[in-house]
Amino acid sequence: MPSLRRRRPARPADGSMTLMEHLYELRHRLFIAVLAVFLGTVVGFVWYTVGIPAIHLPTLGDILTEPYCAVPAGTRLELGGVSCSLLAPTPFSALHIRLSSAIMAGVLLSCPVWLYQLWAFVGPALYSKERKFALSFVGIAAVLFAGGMVLAYLVIPEGLKVLLGFGGPGVVTALTPESYYGFLIGIMVIFGVSLELPLLLVMLNFAGVLKGVKLAKARRYAFFGMVVFAAIAVPGNDPVSMGVLALTLCILYEAAVQVSKAHDRRKAKRAGQTIAELPDDVASSLEPSTDAADLDVPSPVGAPEPVIPSAPVQHPSGGTSAADRWSDAGDAT
Repeated sequence: MPSLRRRRPARPADGSMTLMEHLYELRHRLFIAVLAVFLGTVVGFVWYTVGIPAIHLPTLGDILTEPYCAVPAGTRLELGGVSCSLLAPTPFSALHIRLSSAIMAGVLLSCPVWLYQLWAFVGPALYSKERKFALSFVGIAAVLFAGGMVLAYLVIPEGLKVLLGFGGPGVVTALTPESYYGFLIGIMVIFGVSLELPLLLVMLNFAGVLKGVKLAKARRYAFFGMVVFAAIAVPGNDPVSMGVLALTLCILYEAAVQVSKAHDRRKAKRAGQTIAELPDDVASSLEPSTDAADLDVPSPVGAPEPVIPSAPVQHPSGGTSAADRWSDAGDAT
């Protein structure tokens, strides 16, 4: 009995696919990525109120409210014996914040899955060297994004202390879940995305668009632009968050400059290699010589010499050959 299970057609050895096969592959990868995010969201929804005491893992709600609870007691709201309370003005506020927290946790928990799906879709179209660079860049980008979110989580308590302390000791701030979690998630995403900017410069350098020397010359303007960017992008505009983000971006920019300059030196050194020393999938960077002494200049061709007709060949019988008779006939015409 034939199997009813649909089998995926075998790919050619070079990995080429038609347009419809690309679309089917994209649909397959997107389905797995969305399913992973959905399962991670379900885990985050349960984790919001359920922790694991055996490994000292607090609930997701406690982790997200920890920066707010670090604010001095005189400036935050305290109700019903809870040291740090959020004011929910609508019936849907609690559900909204729980869903938002679960989705954010689902995206982070499923990060290895959807990053692999992205890599599995793009990887076959790359050469081995490009595949190695792309895999490295994806891994570094994930680490930088996660590191930026952790850095923002550590900075948020200090920023809240500054922002909530402007009202003085007689003012108590009652934050709603929407405002607090919107501020929390926004600043964490801003930090995570901002830390990708130096990596983008390195990628442009590896692609041959930017040189390390140009990045070094533009260091002053880049530092000024990063300070302005931090002042505009950070929600709340507290000086602590802006200063930490600007300083981090400047440090990563300097690291990008050094990596780019090292790559340019290695590239210049590789340009002196012979073609036999290069890998099979690396194009030769040897430029053709423009020196006239090194070029084989062709000598001019002289005028053709006249062709002298040869004497007719005599056969032993005394006659001429057929070729000579045809030639005489052509001359006669």
